Order: sequence, then C-alpha cells, then structure tokens
Amino acid sequence: MPNVVYQLPDGSTASVDVPSGQTVMDGSVRNNLPGIVAECGGSCSCATCHVYVDEGSAPVFSEPTPEEQDLLEFLDGVQPCSRLACQLVLTPDVDTVKVTVPASGD
Repeated sequence: MPNVVYQLPDGSTASVDVPSGQTVMDGSVRNNLPGIVAECGGSCSCATCHVYVDEGSAPVFSEPTPEEQDLLEFLDGVQPCSRLACQLVLTPDVDTVKVTVPASGD
C-alpha cells in the first residue's frame, strides 16, 4: 500500500498508508490531518487542498490538468512543485511520496 508522508503546517510529520486508487487528499482528510481543507470534496474546484510535492515524489504523478493549472494560478504561495492533493492519485507501483502542506496564507 502506498505511504504518504505529510509535512504539516506546524512542522510535524504524519505518515499514512493510503490505498491505491485514492488521492493524497483522501489520506489527509480520512486521518483528520490539519491543513488540507478539501472544501469541494475532491472535485478540483476549490484549491483548498494545495500541497507542495517533494521533488523525488513528483514523477509518480501525472501532469496537472488544465483545470488544476487554472486553480493553482490564482493561489498565494504557489511554487513550481505546487499541486492539488485531490488530483494526486496513488497507484499500486507507488511506494512512498512526500508532500508539504503549506500554512494558511502561504
């Protein structure tokens, strides 16, 4: 089962096993981790699940869709490694991925 390591806004980390086919957002929400609000429930329409994907983890995910790129464009604190956690689907070949959840306002 894929493992997601979340670097949380308070500086702590949480390591969560997330079943294949689910998203990085699902793992956070189902484990009540702080920082990923997921207001739209994963429909790529609110951008409240913004994360920074670790450079070594980025290649396991597909490229952002135009819809995701549009939402990211208007967020504060966007970096080249910014993604929406609802769009980061874990596959069976994924071992461990690392993401950083930015603090509110970042």
